[in-house]
Amino acid sequence: MDTTPLRDAYRALLDAAATVADSGDPSPVPQAGEWNADQVLGHVALINAATITTASSVAAGANTTYDNRTALDTWTIERVIALAGGNAGLRERIRLQGDALCALGGPALSEAELDTLVPTRLLSNDKLLVDQPMPLRDLITGLAEVELPGHTKQLLALLPNGAQATEPGIR
Repeated sequence: MDTTPLRDAYRALLDAAATVADSGDPSPVPQAGEWNADQVLGHVALINAATITTASSVAAGANTTYDNRTALDTWTIERVIALAGGNAGLRERIRLQGDALCALGGPALSEAELDTLVPTRLLSNDKLLVDQPMPLRDLITGLAEVELPGHTKQLLALLPNGAQATEPGIR
C-alpha cells in the first residue's frame, strides 16, 4: 500500500498545528462547539493510537474492532493533552504515530492483512457514520483522505482570518 498520501496528510496537519502554535495567540478560541488546537491534536493522537492498536492486532492474528468513541470523549482528550505535555508534546506524539502508521500501512503488513475486515463503529458530531466491517486498509486510507485533512482545516480555522473549515465540527 502506498502510504505517501498518509505521510503527506500528517505533514499538512503538523504544519497547520505548528502555524497555529506559532501564531502568537497562546490559545486561539474556536467557534462555539468546536475544539481548540490542543483538543484537536488530542483527538488525533487518540485516533492514531486506536488505528495502531487495530493494525497491530491484525498483524498479531488477533480479533479486533475499531471504535472511535473514546477519541471523542472530552475527559479522555484532556487526559491525553496532559499526559503528552501539551501542544508540543502532542505534535511530537502525532509525528511518531504517523511514522508508525506509515510503516504498518506500507511494508509491515501484507495485502491479506490490509484486506482484513474489522468490525468498525465511527461517529462524528453524535451521528453514526459507519457501523459495519471495513477492511483495515480503508481505516488507514480514511485517515489520509478524510480524518487528517478535516482536522487540518479545523486547526487553520483557529487562525485570525485563517482558512475556514469547509465542514465545521469534524470530529
